[in-house]
Amino acid sequence: RAHHRLHTTDFKTTARQTTSDSIPRRSVTTSPASKIQPAVYQVSSSSSEEWPGQFVSNESVAEFAESQLPETEDSPSPFVELLQSVPGTMTLMDFEELALSNNPTLRELAATASKAAGFRTQVGLKSNPVIGYQAMQLADQNTDQHTAFIEREFVTGGKLPLNRRVLNEAWRVQTLELETQRLRVLTDIQVKFYELLEAQHRLALIADFKPVVEQGVELARQQIQALEGSKIDLLQAQIQRSEIAVSERQAEATLQATWRELTALAGVPDLPIMPIHADWPTSNGSIDWDVVQLSILAATPENQVAQARIDRAVANLHRQNVQAIPNVTVQLAAGIDNSTDSGMFNLQVGAPFPIHNQNQGNIAAARAEYCRAVANAQRVEYDIQARLANVGKDFAGASGTVELYEQEILPSAQEALSLAELAYQAGETSFLQVLIARRTFFDASLQHLSVKALLAQSQAKIDGFVLSGALDPVVDESGDDALRGLTFGQQ
Repeated sequence: RAHHRLHTTDFKTTARQTTSDSIPRRSVTTSPASKIQPAVYQVSSSSSEEWPGQFVSNESVAEFAESQLPETEDSPSPFVELLQSVPGTMTLMDFEELALSNNPTLRELAATASKAAGFRTQVGLKSNPVIGYQAMQLADQNTDQHTAFIEREFVTGGKLPLNRRVLNEAWRVQTLELETQRLRVLTDIQVKFYELLEAQHRLALIADFKPVVEQGVELARQQIQALEGSKIDLLQAQIQRSEIAVSERQAEATLQATWRELTALAGVPDLPIMPIHADWPTSNGSIDWDVVQLSILAATPENQVAQARIDRAVANLHRQNVQAIPNVTVQLAAGIDNSTDSGMFNLQVGAPFPIHNQNQGNIAAARAEYCRAVANAQRVEYDIQARLANVGKDFAGASGTVELYEQEILPSAQEALSLAELAYQAGETSFLQVLIARRTFFDASLQHLSVKALLAQSQAKIDGFVLSGALDPVVDESGDDALRGLTFGQQ
């Protein structure tokens, strides 16, 4: 049986090197067992469709078993060949730069901030003076009067500076929203990048494992020909080969879909697929979550946006409280009185008298808006804490699991595979145990890859203040110039 040892060393090495970024090309080594000449036995004439417990002939059994499952070609899939043929790689920094330049939400929020700045300028402008001409008593000959006048409304109560203050807070809200969205974009890019990196490594692991299962099928066929195996062994080996082929197709579909998601987040959906390169980030060990929570609450722009909304509500309340203070309109006229043939000056001063409308409705609404802004800030704080708790659960679980896989599970699975192969070669165990050990080691390698990706994604979310939503609709709170109309229309 020494001729039938499976060559699994290369796969074991590659499974441990999960930072490899290439999609390896695969080859199958012909087993030395192919040199064994098959023997022919005389058996009963039972149907080959039901296993009789005896060989009809070594060749016919192998042919029958081979026909039970579809043949899987031992060559790189077209998608893997495509990745291998693409020159160059993309890094996380490349995608971040693309996203900051092309993500439409960032341009949209930049436009809303500019709009808020425009409104801020507009609501603080003084009124234009009115210049005119007036003629009186034109029907009475030699008694007509002609004057030129200038009229202007003088705003009282500091309404214009308060207008600017309200719109300045609206501008600050949009500016902080822009910074928040920038972090959302970068966080989502990082999370999706590590998901893509996982898919690429998963495809590489499958590519490395395919020669092993192909050799297993070949070994099972040669064992039958050498009178040392059964059709069941061959069928089980073929089933495992087909399962790996299914896994490869699923991995390819996942990689392509993740690439499309990542390029859409970056604002370049037509970017052709290519390999990516990155090292998995390492865990920082134990984390004091209370300190992390306080740091995030103090530094996240999301919380600052909520506080800016409170400041805007306070500014608006102050503004509405002075609305009832009447503006003063002054008109100065100069002209000539033809009845006396002398010059004349007229002065007119007026102001609305706030008896019925004292802006009480707007004041009540401003107070309610302040209460809403305070409650919203509390909601944002609780939401940050809840999201951090969820991410912290993933981080803590993945951090401990990665260590467990690297220190115990993977070494044990590799040792079990080696022992199963040795035991099978010595005739001490069945081929099924070899298949199980093989699959266990393969699945453990994939699970190790998954938890490393989860750890990297959790770390990215924590670094990004647990923000997400790179393509969510933008909230436009830039305001308008309604306060200006309120200022000069006191009725």
